[in-house]
Amino acid sequence: MTHEMTIRAEAQIEMIEAFIWYEMKRDGLGAEFLRAVEACVSAIKRNPMGYSIAYKKIRRILLRRFPYAILYFADNRKIVVTSCFHSSRDPRQWQGRA
Repeated sequence: MTHEMTIRAEAQIEMIEAFIWYEMKRDGLGAEFLRAVEACVSAIKRNPMGYSIAYKKIRRILLRRFPYAILYFADNRKIVVTSCFHSSRDPRQWQGRA
């Protein structure tokens, strides 16, 4: 079954901010970060219920190579990405989006 995916504005902003930060550290590193995000998004689309619940109904998939997680919730029809979150930040910041 195909799920409709929505990426909330807050998550998009977090992705853009991380891209800019990594790109400033090294040319091309931001693009690598975005490829890691896209790999996670594709994995979520293939198997939305395949990742562990991190908080209430929010599931989490970890990015390879980068200390970030994509947080989302899903039901039978839709997937909603709520955050692209750095693992060292206070989780209460994303838990309020549940």
